[in-house]
Amino acid sequence: MKGHPVCPRCHGAVRAPSAWADRWTCPVHGAVPPLQPFVQPSADLVRWLAARSRLPLWVPWPLPHAWVITGIGHAGSDVEGVRATVVACSGPNPLGGAGELLLVAEEMGVGLGAAYAGIEGIDPGGRVGRGTPQAKVEADGHPTALWLADAPPDRAVYAGESAASWLWLVFHPDTAGALLLEPIELMDVRALGHEVDLLPYGALTPRLRDP
Repeated sequence: MKGHPVCPRCHGAVRAPSAWADRWTCPVHGAVPPLQPFVQPSADLVRWLAARSRLPLWVPWPLPHAWVITGIGHAGSDVEGVRATVVACSGPNPLGGAGELLLVAEEMGVGLGAAYAGIEGIDPGGRVGRGTPQAKVEADGHPTALWLADAPPDRAVYAGESAASWLWLVFHPDTAGALLLEPIELMDVRALGHEVDLLPYGALTPRLRDP
C-alpha cells in the first residue's frame, strides 16, 4: 500500500520497530498499532482485509439508498495482527445534503474510534452502559445498544459493544445520525462472500485521513 503508517489516535508519524523498540511508536502516544495507509476501496481490498482480520468489518446491510463504500482500513501490523477496522460510507443525508458514516470495530486501548469521534481518551469507557441507550442496531443479528458520545457539534457519535469489541458509528454531519431513526442492520463484511462484489464502491473519502 502507498503512503506510511500513522498513529491511530492522532494520525501523526510513527516510528517503525527497531533494535531499541519492538513496536511501532508515536512520539506523543507511545506504542501503538499503526494505522495503515488508505487506498481506493474495492472488492479485492475487502477480501484481502477480511482474510486477515479477527475483528468485524461493519457495513449497513443493505446500504441505505444511493449510499456507497468510500473507504476500508485497519490498524495493526504483521506481528500483532489487525487491532481495529474502519469502513466509511457516503450518501444522501436523510435531512438534506450529503452524509458520511464511519464504522469502527476495535480492541480496547487502540483509540481509532475516539480519534474519529473527536473525543478525549482512548475508549468510550463510562459512556457505554450508563442509563438508557440512545439507539439500537442489529449487528449480525444481535440487538446492540448504542450510547451517544459527547462529541464535537459537527458530528453525531454512537458507541457500544459487539463481537467482543468496541463498535463506533460516527456520522457527518450530526444530522446524518437521523439514519438511526429507522431500523439498521449491520453486517460483518467477512460473512458476505460473493456479495462483496456487489457492494457499490465510490471514491476514497478524505475523512479517513483527516478526522
